[in-house]
Amino acid sequence: MTDYPVINGLIFCGLGIIVFIIAFSLVLKLAPLDLWKQIGEERNIAAAILAGAVALGICWIVAATMH
Repeated sequence: MTDYPVINGLIFCGLGIIVFIIAFSLVLKLAPLDLWKQIGEERNIAAAILAGAVALGICWIVAATMH
């Protein structure tokens, strides 16, 4: 993209964060339950682990794509 690696890194970091936010919000919309209610109010540890695993999976996919 540019001749400066730092600027390239910042551009790809911003794009990765934007893609992650869009993908994770899509997962939250498609989930059959209210994930934040399960984690916050009902203290559902399984739902928290699921949300963390989904977030890590999306991050790894975005990172591998942008590498």
